[in-house]
Amino acid sequence: MRRPRPPAWMATLTWKAGVFITVMCCALAALLGALVHVSVTRQTVDTARENALERLEEVTHAYEAGEPLPPYAGVDPAGLPPALRAMAVGGERGTLVADDPAGRPAMWAAGPADGRALAVRVDYSLSASTISGLDKAIVGSSVLAIGATLLVGSFAVTRVTRRLHLTAQVARRISAGDLDARVNDPRTRDPWHPEDEVATVSGALDTMASTLQGKLLSEQRFTADVAHELRTPLTGLSAAAELLPAGRPAELVRDRVRAMRALTEDLLEISRLDTRTEEVDLDVYELGPLAERVVRASGTDTEVRIVRDARVETDKRRLERVLGNLVANAHKHGRAPVSLTVDGPVLTVRDHGPGYPHYLLEHGPQRFRTESGSKGHGLGLTIAAGQASVIGAELRFGNAPGGGAEARLALPEYRGTPQPPAAPTAPGPT
Repeated sequence: MRRPRPPAWMATLTWKAGVFITVMCCALAALLGALVHVSVTRQTVDTARENALERLEEVTHAYEAGEPLPPYAGVDPAGLPPALRAMAVGGERGTLVADDPAGRPAMWAAGPADGRALAVRVDYSLSASTISGLDKAIVGSSVLAIGATLLVGSFAVTRVTRRLHLTAQVARRISAGDLDARVNDPRTRDPWHPEDEVATVSGALDTMASTLQGKLLSEQRFTADVAHELRTPLTGLSAAAELLPAGRPAELVRDRVRAMRALTEDLLEISRLDTRTEEVDLDVYELGPLAERVVRASGTDTEVRIVRDARVETDKRRLERVLGNLVANAHKHGRAPVSLTVDGPVLTVRDHGPGYPHYLLEHGPQRFRTESGSKGHGLGLTIAAGQASVIGAELRFGNAPGGGAEARLALPEYRGTPQPPAAPTAPGPT
């Protein structure tokens, strides 16, 4: 039987700090309250005991002189505690706090008197009420102190957690691709302001983001510059290859030139995607005809299944690029049959090959990384994922239960209402 999972808010630092502060305040208040209670009670009891023993001494002298005893004294009086009576009959003096016959608290003092117990009774109501009032005051002040400490502690902890949440939010923005995001904690910018642990983490995150941004920008510039520089010699090489005499060597040269040109164009497209400056040209399209057009343009034997057609608002050129790359990858790295299924705004490309590699399922497509022995540069799926992100689609890679790779592209479905047909215009007078 699985143990029930605690709520998420119980795992927060604010909750844990609040519980810790409350427990520590309660323990401290209980300790201090117990010390004060014991000290005051002992002092009050000692004072009442001394008073009762002094009166017992006076009553003993009066009893021995044969004088009448005061109302608060007597021999074997009613209500005298049995333990105190036994002590007095045994020849010892003692005191004890107990209720009198009227039910009020009293301090009893007793001593021996001709084999009996001579006792006095001192009213203890005021002392008992003083101790009771003190206990209530201790409890009330402890509750107020705990509440005030909890509020101040929660405020201080919330300030820290708010800064931690901001740091985590910036880290998530950086992970999503926003390399300009920074925490900018003021404690890291003022050299005269001491840094705490949160400021140290924030500064380290900002430094890491700046370093990462610089390296990525350098890589993007290098990729774009290399692709641009390759274009000119490739254009000349392509023109020279066309002048070669017909034959197998000329075909091999032209094939390699075409591959180099395609790789160069892919690199340029990736560099544009990395800069995040792409603009989309949105329009409403039917997915079924668009999918069929992509398959025809690919020249591959791909089956198109339309379970449910849908209208989507998207950039047709970029969507065709995504689907074309997925279909080409399925034929290059998978096995037939390859199918493209349209089910509402979701398009699925599936083959029956060995499936996507483990690293791709975990981390997504990575440029210039493919399975050993396979052809290609790993740019097709990278471009497909980048273009899908530009048009606001969700591209997921997985392996089908029956075997083979499966790529699912989910597009936002167009919910616009069709325009009603215009009413016919009545003919005018002729």
